[in-house]
Amino acid sequence: MTHPTDSAEQLAARAALTAAEVARAEDRLSHLGLLQPSPGGGWVAVSPESAAESLLAPLEQEVFEQRIAMAATREQLLALSGDYVEARSLRSARSSIEVVEGIDNIRAVIDDLARTCAESLDALVPGGGQSDTAIRAATPLDLELLARGIRVRSLFQHSARRHRGTVQYVRTIQAAGARVRSAGVLPSRMQIYDRACAVLPLDPARSAAGAALIRDPGVLTFLCRIFDHTWAEGSEFTEEEGTAPGEPPAGLEREVLLLLAGGLTNDDIAARLGISQRSVSRVAAQLMTRLGAANRFQAGVLAARNGWLA
Repeated sequence: MTHPTDSAEQLAARAALTAAEVARAEDRLSHLGLLQPSPGGGWVAVSPESAAESLLAPLEQEVFEQRIAMAATREQLLALSGDYVEARSLRSARSSIEVVEGIDNIRAVIDDLARTCAESLDALVPGGGQSDTAIRAATPLDLELLARGIRVRSLFQHSARRHRGTVQYVRTIQAAGARVRSAGVLPSRMQIYDRACAVLPLDPARSAAGAALIRDPGVLTFLCRIFDHTWAEGSEFTEEEGTAPGEPPAGLEREVLLLLAGGLTNDDIAARLGISQRSVSRVAAQLMTRLGAANRFQAGVLAARNGWLA
């Protein structure tokens, strides 16, 4: 500045500006540290390098201290890695069946099992169409597993083929390499990680009630056989449903027929197959029409005579 003691009005006149514009400019330059009050009055200009040093030094010091704190925290966490690994091994060795309660704890366990999964995930997914919340939670976990080369097999109920959100989810994971099939009746929701740990709900009707982690070799072998048998009996999820007139029923029609022949009510069949009572009534009516039966008893007799119950 060549006139450090000039007033705002004087500087305005020299620069062809208004006094208000000069005052705003002085405030901004002062805020940036480019102007400092002069002991003799007015302002003293400061170089940008000096202003930057003055303004940024405290921030750089704060960043430096935060980095030190982050490094110290990281060291403390890493120091616990050995204890964590030891605790996992002790848990697996001493507790072949572990109960986990609370939805947040269940999600944490699932996340941990997915993160440490090395080979395979086999899942039974009953209940027909899945909720949007369940799909949003499962999609990123499944895609991350598939991206790591983990073999993923999921078995849904036939009724899930009619649920748009579930169909889109299945298409997404199939495109990433998952294998998906469907079956009429599934015994329970179940996830088996690396054939070494199975997750079962404590109460199938309330998923938030808790889960059981199964590591017992005998029980785990039995659960793996259940999955393999159910998987072998299932059909590809994208396989077209429906049968031509005169042919034995398949897919959902066959499941409804078998349960009808077993004496189950529409309510019971709907619960077992994860579909509505209206859908059960519709399928049952179609079967009776195809068989030419006047009632359910006669439909069972004719289905047995045709070999449809074999």
